[in-house]
Amino acid sequence: MPSDFTKDPDPYLELQESPEDLGDEVQKTNTELEKLKRQLEDIEKQKHRLEELKRRQDELENGRIDMADKLTRSLVTVQREIEESQKRLEQLNQIFNSFTQHLRYIEGINAKSWGTNELPKELSKALSAVEDARADYAKALPKIAPDVPVESAPAASGYEAEYGYAEERGFVYWLKSGVAFTLPLWVLGIVGLLVWIWSISAGTH
Repeated sequence: MPSDFTKDPDPYLELQESPEDLGDEVQKTNTELEKLKRQLEDIEKQKHRLEELKRRQDELENGRIDMADKLTRSLVTVQREIEESQKRLEQLNQIFNSFTQHLRYIEGINAKSWGTNELPKELSKALSAVEDARADYAKALPKIAPDVPVESAPAASGYEAEYGYAEERGFVYWLKSGVAFTLPLWVLGIVGLLVWIWSISAGTH
């Protein structure tokens, strides 16, 4: 029977590495770990970059939607303001033209140039023009200063009160005024007529 010492040697004993080989393996493993660490750091950096890009993309989308909504609503408001401004400009142009016409006519009134016969007619015409101007003025005043409170309009009320009594007197008042203006001429005419009649009477005697 063969001896046990003749058996084949243990293969594990033959595969044992030397200390130098183990050191190389450790170094190789550390190198692999460092490489994996760098890769992990690169992956983390890439992750942060992607997260930042996603955040900025969301910020862009939210800002775009928000500003598009605000600009759309603001454009509607601006368009409405433009239309209202155009209407107001048209109103102011109409008021300007109306006031200009009234002012030219009123400034052109010259009561001293009216004769006795045409005085009643011219007075009526002039008074009508003044009343038309006053009516247009009162109607346009709120449009000229729409933001002025009611309390700050005593000037208009004073204007109305100042001429209220003159409106009540109307044509009769101005007719009497016209007669008063021409009364000296009437007196001189009557005196002249009496002198002429007296001279004729004296000549016949």
